[in-house]
Amino acid sequence: MGRVTARRRVRHVTAQDAVARPETLVVEEPLEIRVNGVPLTVTMRTPGSDVELAQGFLLTEGVVTRREDILSVRYCRGAPVPIPESLRSSPPEEDGLNSYNVLDVTLAPDVPAPDVDPTRNFYTTSSCGVCGKASLEAVRLISKHGPGDDPSTVRTATLSALPGKLRQAQKVFAATGGLHGAALFATDGTPLVVREDIGRHNAVDKVIGWALEQRRVPLSGTVLLVSGRASFELTQKAVMAGIPMLAAVSAPSSLAVDLASQSGLTLVAFLRGDSMNVYTRPDRVTN
Repeated sequence: MGRVTARRRVRHVTAQDAVARPETLVVEEPLEIRVNGVPLTVTMRTPGSDVELAQGFLLTEGVVTRREDILSVRYCRGAPVPIPESLRSSPPEEDGLNSYNVLDVTLAPDVPAPDVDPTRNFYTTSSCGVCGKASLEAVRLISKHGPGDDPSTVRTATLSALPGKLRQAQKVFAATGGLHGAALFATDGTPLVVREDIGRHNAVDKVIGWALEQRRVPLSGTVLLVSGRASFELTQKAVMAGIPMLAAVSAPSSLAVDLASQSGLTLVAFLRGDSMNVYTRPDRVTN
């Protein structure tokens, strides 16, 4: 498995002096996801929980809906993804290639393969998520696990405590300051899973991929918390997994609010201290 952090020399400058010192940085590497041997997407991610990432991505893109739709996920040994000498593991790979940057997912025989038309190529970056889809209709997916009928409720005091629990669990963020976090909680605030990644969408896919592996999808009775803003893409991922509540410490986008309203998802943002904004389905938030 690839490294999550790397050490680099940096010149630290203040008004008083300048000092050279080592710095811990988060690793960013490409991960190519293939389906039945055919390349589907390349995402820039932080290594770790790659199988969860791939499974979560396929679920939130509507390729699969349950764990049984996937027969296997394996790394492609000797795939042509060369890495610089300075970044190779020790001891180096015997073929000089990174074996952990290409995953091949084999679908069950009755599951249709995804559309790989070049005009709808999935390309994801650490900053903006999925790009290159042919139209808005290709982005707005239909969930088989819609959260609209979920009767779950969460107390405001429980929501207020979640960002602190997420930050406490972000071990790599504490060392680098360069990672997004996503966490899944029960409605009483019990943490179920926490994942970190340089891409906020990847962190969410890792969480949802964990749930798919545990056969917990649809994720009724849960809260998904993200460490940044609530974008349309993250809202769509929550809807696709059947999560009834998405909470974010930063702002939502207008399209995220629109999608949440249409889907019956409770969207909470600006979750800071004992303050928060509830944009949709406020009936799920109680005092």
